[in-house]
Amino acid sequence: MAATSASVMDVHFEAEETLTWYDRGGGIEYGFCSTCGSSLFWRAPDKPDDLAICAGTLNQPTGLSTEGILFASELADYLE
Repeated sequence: MAATSASVMDVHFEAEETLTWYDRGGGIEYGFCSTCGSSLFWRAPDKPDDLAICAGTLNQPTGLSTEGILFASELADYLE
């Protein structure tokens, strides 16, 4: 999953009616749409001032670029 992050202070929601947070335990929480189930955000206790944002939720052009890949050894053969 591609993601970016922002300071919690810089993130503002226009509406929160369908935003639901799931506490996975250990202070890790996932934000998702309660209507369609799409993953939107996550936050972790080791970075309390940051909110990770799923890149697929952003309107294009995003201006994002790849900085690193986790689990690169597990990438599908169609990805470079």
